[in-house]
Amino acid sequence: MDLLAVGVLAHGPRQGEQLQRLIPVWSASGDLAAGTVLGEGDLVAVQVRLDDVAGQYLATSTQPEGRVLGRAVRAGELLPRSALEEATGLVQLALPVQAGYVPPSLARGQVVDVYAVADPAVGASAQTGGDVDLVVSAAPVQAVTGRGDGVLSSSTTTVQVVVAVAAEDAAGVLGAIGGRGLVVVVRDSVDADEDVTPAGTAPAGPTG
Repeated sequence: MDLLAVGVLAHGPRQGEQLQRLIPVWSASGDLAAGTVLGEGDLVAVQVRLDDVAGQYLATSTQPEGRVLGRAVRAGELLPRSALEEATGLVQLALPVQAGYVPPSLARGQVVDVYAVADPAVGASAQTGGDVDLVVSAAPVQAVTGRGDGVLSSSTTTVQVVVAVAAEDAAGVLGAIGGRGLVVVVRDSVDADEDVTPAGTAPAGPTG
């Protein structure tokens, strides 16, 4: 006799029916912005009772890696099927940023704006004027690499911030940077419509 049958005999059919209604579905392991390409570690399996709405959420029998979130998903939220899109028209753009101009808490799944600054202190190849331009707006962070905590780390260490942008916009972003240094600003929310610092406002100094 299996465990479910024992449960039905010991506690009656009502509890046995509840056990049968628990299904394994995917839940977000952290806040993830719209446009995030799902990867290993973004989701965790949870057992929940959904009854008639079970079909609206993604069961763990389906592997969502490589799919794109069409809207923001909060930590602990069950993953709706309607939130998934195919990864078409997006490319991952790696941007080199001095560590002092990357927020220490920057992580995958956040939404950022990236500013280009014509100042050698920020990593510009030459002083080209005082322009500060918004070159990437409301982009989801796909990865942050190169940031270390060792004794050799400094505010001038180069960190690679990978963001997802539309394929047709990638060349324009690189052209707009034009050898200038970059500053990353994290939005307060993974929802892309939150207000941020205007593009003409000079960014703060280094964080480390």
